[in-house]
Amino acid sequence: MNVLYLHGFASSPRSTKASVIGGRLRERGVRWRCPDLNEPDFTSLTMTRMLGRVDVELGTFDGPAVVFGSSLGGALAILAAARWPARVERLVLLAPAVMFARPGHHLLPPEHVEAWRREGSRVFEHYGAGEEQRLGYGFYEDSLQYDVFGADFAQPALVFQGRRDTSVEPAGVEAFCRGRVNVSLVLQDDDHQLTTSLEAIWAGMAPFLGIQPHRAHGE
Repeated sequence: MNVLYLHGFASSPRSTKASVIGGRLRERGVRWRCPDLNEPDFTSLTMTRMLGRVDVELGTFDGPAVVFGSSLGGALAILAAARWPARVERLVLLAPAVMFARPGHHLLPPEHVEAWRREGSRVFEHYGAGEEQRLGYGFYEDSLQYDVFGADFAQPALVFQGRRDTSVEPAGVEAFCRGRVNVSLVLQDDDHQLTTSLEAIWAGMAPFLGIQPHRAHGE
């Protein structure tokens, strides 16, 4: 099995979810890749650049891949499934940012967007780097060309979403999943990080991937 894991906004391959899930999958012989989507720098980051990196990463496998996506990485995973159906076998989405860049997004009210445009960049807490970093307004402008919520893909997808998530609204994720026969939604009593639900997520995703949740001699 090939797995490509896409981390979230201002995160890194060293995130808790990537480390735990990646470790367990590698123990089971899965070919695992988790690129740093911030490269070469966070300031000039765009969705287009990240999608280009996803294209390159998918090309390193010897066949189609299961694509994991966390938060903004989930948005990228959805776009990748729609763009490259022959190379994306299925999706596992963790609090996917399906409403990203849509009008009325609660994390980007119009006055914040206008201030960002006027100043040219704004500061974000970069959790992967452990410090504040500036991100250019080009990130937002570029993102407007992508409709994650309306993306059309046929691959099976398993979605885990926290009911207490204040970054990705559960109602938006439920609306995205509703009516999509290829998408299954599992709600967890958790926040955006989903770290307290990792055992439940692992138990739920293992059969979806066709692997044993436990090793022969235990975890």
